[in-house]
This record gives sequence, C-alpha cells and structure tokens, in this order.
Amino acid sequence: MTILHHFQDGEQVLLIDQRGKRYLLLLRKGETFHCDRGWIHHETIIGQPDGAWVRTSKGTRCLAIRPTLAEYVLDMPRGAQVIYPKDLAMVLFWADIFPGARVLEAGMGSGALTLALLRAVGPEGKVITYEQREDFARRALANIQTRMGEVTNLAVRLRPVEEGLGEEEPVDRAVFDLPEPWHLVEPVTRSLRSGGIFLSYLPTIVQSHQLSEALRRHPGYALVETFETLMRPWNIDGLSVRPF
Repeated sequence: MTILHHFQDGEQVLLIDQRGKRYLLLLRKGETFHCDRGWIHHETIIGQPDGAWVRTSKGTRCLAIRPTLAEYVLDMPRGAQVIYPKDLAMVLFWADIFPGARVLEAGMGSGALTLALLRAVGPEGKVITYEQREDFARRALANIQTRMGEVTNLAVRLRPVEEGLGEEEPVDRAVFDLPEPWHLVEPVTRSLRSGGIFLSYLPTIVQSHQLSEALRRHPGYALVETFETLMRPWNIDGLSVRPF
C-alpha cells in the first residue's frame, strides 16, 4: 500500500469528532458521510492532507487521518470475532514472523490475523491460510483488499487444514486461530521446518491447557510457553490521572 500525503478517491479515512467518536469510511467522489453531527461531502476530504480538520454541516470539527492497521482491525466489517491488536502484536513477535517467511494460518475469520501476517512477511514472503467457511473467507478477503489492495502472496484454501497439510511445502511458522488446535500438533510437524514455531491464539485457559499438554507429549516440540496479554489504557489530563 503506497502512502500519499493527500487523501485520494478510493482510499480509507478515519474521522474523529470532538467527542472522540470514530468513523471509518471509504472515500468516493459524489458520496456523502452522515452522522448525528451533520454531513460531510467526500470531496471535502479528498485532496486534504493527512491530519486535516474538516467540518460537518452542523459545524462539528473532525480530524481526518489515515487509519493505522490497529484502528482498521477494530472498525472493519466482521464476519467473525477478530483478534485484537494487543494480541496481534504478541503473535507477530512471539511467533517471530519475519520478512520473507512462509507462514501457515488456519482460521481466517474476518482477516485481522491474515492482514498482520501479510504485512509482516512482506512481498517476498507468503501466507497460506485455511478457512472452512466460505462466507468468512469472502469477508476476510474484502477486508484485506480494502486495506492492502490486490495481494499476490496470499493463498486461501477453503477446506479443513488437516486435509491439506500433506500437500503443502514446508513452512517457517504455523499460526492458528482455531478452537481445537491440539488435533494439529502431529500433522503440523510434517510441514513445519526444523526450528519453526507453532503458535495458537486461544480465548480460554482450558483450551490453552489442552494444547500445552499435547505439545509437551510430542517429541517434536520444545520450549512450550503460555502467555496472557493484558492492556490497560489510561486517561492523563492535567492532574487527572486514572485508568479508563
């Protein structure tokens, strides 16, 4: 995705009004954005620099900025629950996703993890993702295209990952967002390169315990670790300092 200094027709903008309310929209000539504080013609924003202030028809000032990947993930259309930015950051670092890596993903969902992986591996890397639900895959691909445009280093397989592992070339990393990843512990060993990393995002400690036990029992895995990611935003305004 090429970053330009001024907003262009067809790109995203994040509007933040004086209350802090956020609106993510795709700029299109001839269209108008509406909210409870009035409306703004898209042409008012197109051609403005990143960080410009624009006004609604009722005079409310809005800051117009290009959304970061974290902001996009939080506001993009969803077909399934997304992995939040605080967890995506942990995934990228603890799985050591590097430029040029070949990554196996299962559980595409709304595309948040896929987006993060694609940006991390870069144009020389590749992401192979498995998703059983076609409606989830369509939504995820639409979100990816909106954010990144056409990508050539993404392969989507519409079937269970267990069925395709034997056909895949070796991968550097395996990253999963599935409810029962312990079933993949054995088959993934045949696709994961020596020294590779198996990482799974799980919402409950019961699932984490079951996966950890499966990994510890398998002779092909070592250094099994479990983390919980906590993020606590704070409001700091003069003498007022408190957590949100």
